Amino acid sequence: MYNSDMPTRAELPTSKQLIRSTLIALVTAIVLLVTVILPAEYGIDPTGIGRVLGLKEMGDIKTQLAQEAAADKATNSLIVTSDIKEVETPAITEFQGEKTVWKDRVLLALKPGQGAEVKLMMNQGEQAIFEWKAKGGAVNFDAHGDGNGHAVSYEKGRGAIEDQGVLMAAFTGNHGWFFRNRNDHTVMVILRTSGEYAEVKRTF
Repeated sequence: MYNSDMPTRAELPTSKQLIRSTLIALVTAIVLLVTVILPAEYGIDPTGIGRVLGLKEMGDIKTQLAQEAAADKATNSLIVTSDIKEVETPAITEFQGEKTVWKDRVLLALKPGQGAEVKLMMNQGEQAIFEWKAKGGAVNFDAHGDGNGHAVSYEKGRGAIEDQGVLMAAFTGNHGWFFRNRNDHTVMVILRTSGEYAEVKRTF
């Protein structure tokens, strides 16, 4: 057994000290809630500090994503009736159809100057429906494919905020998009895909 010294009554905090510590902790929590948590999580910035620190923009993006996730959930119950046209040469073509049930969604939070690449693993001739949108600013993009010693460029764009269509694999390999944020603030890219591919992955 171990003997431990019991604190004396003089060493114990008084009721006044406990109440004071509790009040300080409560005030600190309220300040953090108003200046950090509300702007960063919900885009609510009553003091204006969240905008200065860049937290309100983060909260606005999260709110938009939550709304879009709810919309996606509602549309997932719809039956897809699409008409994908075949093309003679591998390319990105316009999607002709009604409501799409998206199989995958990738969210890319791109800081100023940052780039990111998303690839679909596809066999030659397979088709994938896609749609992407940039929130908070325009981006540069390059739709391309590579694998088994082959490389192809499907489409490039600068200062774009959205794109959609059907990507047809020119050969078996990885086919997808590279996005670059040239703004001085963070931009969110939301990519939705569906169709004939084995896997979707972010390579970097």
